Amino acid sequence: MSKLKTKLSNFNNALQRLKEADKEFNKPGVSDVVRDGVIQRFEFTYELAWKTTKVFLEDAGLIDINSPKAVIKEAYAQKLLSNEKNWLLMLNDRNMTSHMYKEELAVEIAERISTCYIKEFELLLEELQK
Repeated sequence: MSKLKTKLSNFNNALQRLKEADKEFNKPGVSDVVRDGVIQRFEFTYELAWKTTKVFLEDAGLIDINSPKAVIKEAYAQKLLSNEKNWLLMLNDRNMTSHMYKEELAVEIAERISTCYIKEFELLLEELQK
């Protein structure tokens, strides 16, 4: 299996796991543990998303794009992403979840994951699989 196919498979699997957690998150009376699980699954789905996109771009001959932000900008330029603003917000949220923990911020990020970021991941995966 090629490196890109392996990355796509891993990204898809992570996204499915995130969607499972999100389904639980959207049930009434959800616990903080479930919310935290959504955030953790978002973190590794995000990492797989940008790294898979990086490999895709490399396969297309675009090399030396090594940071998440540079990958996002190039993916947007290549029309793999339709909403650069959401992806840059996602990058910021990903960085926030790794470096600090505030209850209010966790709630806000979990809501964005549920209402916006999962859809962005789905759209990217669809583009990468074409």
